[in-house]
Amino acid sequence: MLNYYPIKKSWQIVKWLGFLIVYLAASGTLEVAGDYANNQFVAHHMLGIALIVTAIALSLIAWRYGQQLSAANPRHFGRTRVTSQRIMQLLVIFILMVAFQMMWSYLISKHILIIPNNQKAVEADQLKLPLWNAIFSVVLAPIFEELIFRGIFMNYFFNRDNRLNNVLAVLISGLLFGFAHELNFDINWLMYSGLGCFLSYTYMHFRDIRYNIALHFLNNFISMI
Repeated sequence: MLNYYPIKKSWQIVKWLGFLIVYLAASGTLEVAGDYANNQFVAHHMLGIALIVTAIALSLIAWRYGQQLSAANPRHFGRTRVTSQRIMQLLVIFILMVAFQMMWSYLISKHILIIPNNQKAVEADQLKLPLWNAIFSVVLAPIFEELIFRGIFMNYFFNRDNRLNNVLAVLISGLLFGFAHELNFDINWLMYSGLGCFLSYTYMHFRDIRYNIALHFLNNFISMI
């Protein structure tokens, strides 16, 4: 019994990383399709494969999230009634998140920070398949990332509804989100982690993953225009 807990948590880490790899594989197939953008025949076939892989990956991850909530859901995550008060709260968080990014952009414009490698990669992909990469970045990526970094992560780890677990869930989920977007432990990593904490707090506050997906969607949409 003493050895059961570390084995269980180690297995959960492996499974969580597996879902992350599934997501990266789905996004990777779209990148491969973009590499053949000059060859329409190959690009169309690769794009078809990418769409199939993405649909399977998203279905698997969403199914697993639902299974987790059915098995153990002490925080009572689920669908909550959308009210004008909740929408206003979400807008306040969104405004704070935009202000945070405006400060980040200002630091980059003043050459205090460099442009993150993740942003460079996103901009490069946009030039290859603009429409499909825009759809993936604005619509699909938020769903994938919120299910993995908020939904599944918080169900596997810190799955107790008390102050310490809730705070740790928000912070560590945010830090992992930052590391997934910036591999160097620098200021840009902290900035991405800050965005992740906004999203984690939204999930914990509303107890409904639709709100942080919507916030993530709005954030990526504003970044694209």
